[in-house]
Amino acid sequence: MSPLTLLGTLSWLETTMGIFIWMRGHEGAVSSVSVHGSGRYAISTSADTAQLWDLDTFQRKRKLNVRQSVGIQRVFFLPLSNTILSCFNDDSIFAWESDTLFCKYQLPVPDEGPRIHYKAFAVTRDGKILVAGGRSNLLHLWCLDTRQLLRVVQMPPKVRTVRQLEFLPDSFDGGASQTLGVLSQDGVMRFINIQTCKLLFNIGSHDDAITAATVSPNGRHIVTIMDNGSLNIYSVQCLTQDYNKPPPSLVKVVSGGECSALTMKVKSEAVQRPAKTSGRRVNTKVLRPPAVPMTEDKENELPDGLNKKRLVTLLKAFGEYPAKYRMFVWRSLLRLPENHAAFSSLTDKGLHSAYLSIQERYPIKSHKLQRGLQRVLSALAHWAAIFGETDYLPLVAFPFVKLFQNNPLLCFEVVATTIVNWCQHWFEYFPNPPLNILSMAENVLAHHDKELLQHLIDCGVTSQLYVWPLLETLFSEVLTRDEWLKLFDNVFSNHPAFLLVSVVSYVTCCRAPLLLCSHKEDFEYFFHHRNNLDVSAAIKETYRLMESTPADIHPRNMLDDFQPLTRGQYPVFNKYPTYIVEYQSQERERIRQQEVDYLRERQAVQELRAEVVQRQAEDEAWYTQQELLQQAEEKRRDILQQEESKLAEQRTRLTAMKRELKVKELQLMDAARRRFLKHQQDQRLTELHRLDEQIQRKVCFHFSHRPVFNMERRDSFFQPSFYFVCNVSICPLLYIMGCLYVLYCI
Repeated sequence: MSPLTLLGTLSWLETTMGIFIWMRGHEGAVSSVSVHGSGRYAISTSADTAQLWDLDTFQRKRKLNVRQSVGIQRVFFLPLSNTILSCFNDDSIFAWESDTLFCKYQLPVPDEGPRIHYKAFAVTRDGKILVAGGRSNLLHLWCLDTRQLLRVVQMPPKVRTVRQLEFLPDSFDGGASQTLGVLSQDGVMRFINIQTCKLLFNIGSHDDAITAATVSPNGRHIVTIMDNGSLNIYSVQCLTQDYNKPPPSLVKVVSGGECSALTMKVKSEAVQRPAKTSGRRVNTKVLRPPAVPMTEDKENELPDGLNKKRLVTLLKAFGEYPAKYRMFVWRSLLRLPENHAAFSSLTDKGLHSAYLSIQERYPIKSHKLQRGLQRVLSALAHWAAIFGETDYLPLVAFPFVKLFQNNPLLCFEVVATTIVNWCQHWFEYFPNPPLNILSMAENVLAHHDKELLQHLIDCGVTSQLYVWPLLETLFSEVLTRDEWLKLFDNVFSNHPAFLLVSVVSYVTCCRAPLLLCSHKEDFEYFFHHRNNLDVSAAIKETYRLMESTPADIHPRNMLDDFQPLTRGQYPVFNKYPTYIVEYQSQERERIRQQEVDYLRERQAVQELRAEVVQRQAEDEAWYTQQELLQQAEEKRRDILQQEESKLAEQRTRLTAMKRELKVKELQLMDAARRRFLKHQQDQRLTELHRLDEQIQRKVCFHFSHRPVFNMERRDSFFQPSFYFVCNVSICPLLYIMGCLYVLYCI
């Protein structure tokens, strides 16, 4: 992946997948990007903030903010560690733990003298020496192990500002680079030795100034961008051969100040011939251009400036490659072509049908590893059809997927190179185990340990039980991670026959427990689980067997030499019975199609069953609803009958009440009529009494004022009247008539 910085937006381009990803978060321009050695994390730096990114998810993990008055100069990872170094504009340098962002320490800066205003930094490949420079001709060197300032190097007076610092690595310096390139403001890049502070050589000039420079990983070439826009490539070998004679001492100790004992001055830019003096001679190593390599040397030459013969010598001395350089060494030993376009064409075909459900057969807890394994296996199956039919291919590829999980291209090419070279003739008897390879191992075992082989034969154990389990898993089941890495350091550094001989070595080194086993199940368990074995001793035994095995049975004479993958396009792999693979592929496709049809029919049946169940449920619900409605209807009818009976009773009571009210009304009317009649009778009686009183008053008035007549006549005349008056109570009408008659007579 290559970082691009565009106005506060960090962009990553993953060339293997063609994915362009934007990671936004900076408000200002991004000044630098530092990627961790594992390729998992990256730090982007701007003037006001530094941000830690997770390159697996492309999400921001942490963010470092500072005050506006104290800006950030640069933040970067230290090689081979999880430490982050940050330098601020006030020249303070802090070290942080990348996981917790806990401050580990602060580097001391000299208080005396002018401030340097650090602008450029460089760290050795082993992460032990830090050099910083800036607006001064002074360079500060720290030892990061002791966290102390080692020395202050004073460059020539022409150097006023240090723009860039680059260490010049060597293939076998163990990462402790001694040569430092210093690019100054005058466009000249001077290379000095940081231990002796001697000027070795320089490139560029005032007329042909350098604006930027970088050094190749193997330290053999220097690439510079010139002020006129041209790109220059320098050979370090040619630059140093003119200076292969010992120069005079250029070291001067500057007196005064607290760090005067640490300050060393580079006196001159030109390399001078040493003068004859009686003083101590300076021992220097003469660098001579190498002679033209012979055929054997050409075979041992590896990419990135490595030599296979030297690597094998170092491997035999130390037993394994350094962990921090192992992947780099493997890439060189296997000569990986890194065919990005060819790999992209394989991955663009998508997941292979044979590995769509690989998680069911090989469940892995990590989803990232699961997807990585599925991706690599699919690419292998698209490359060669047999890899879609090989059951043990996931066992072969999984260890490499774990190692190269962040780079699927390298993982694919390592697995493909391993299959092409160390898995030769494995697929000639497909789908059966490679009987020819197993016979080779059995012949070697028979030559070196007949007793053990006879014991295995007596127990009914064949090479398919004690050789094939180790080969098809590449020892990943019986070795730990470190043991497996140590073994494959030796496997990749030797002839492809080394892997097969390693199986025999493993069996012979475990002869004591194997001689105690007598049951077939015990042997199966033994070759599928880890055992108490010294891997270093087994590797030494492998080298011994490689040297002592006779040529007629030696696997080296039956297997081809190492052949790397071709560049541009991957080679055709057809070393297998094509008809069997095609038949199996057709059968697999037929079975897959039948399975698809079966699944489709089962889906249809399930849908029909579900529809029938749904209909039954709907019918049961309808019947239940009808029953509930019927019960509700009957309940309503009962309620209605009860209401009707209550209404009839109420009507009966109302009728009786009406009858009673009618009777009471008649009684009241009769009583009122009687009262009225009585009232009229009383009024009439009152009127009659009033009239009677009037008559009496008038009669009395009449008798008191009338003259006396003949009494006889009167008596005879009034006798009837008196009769009537006296009998008023007998007949009121007659009484009235009598009164009227009397009035008339009067």
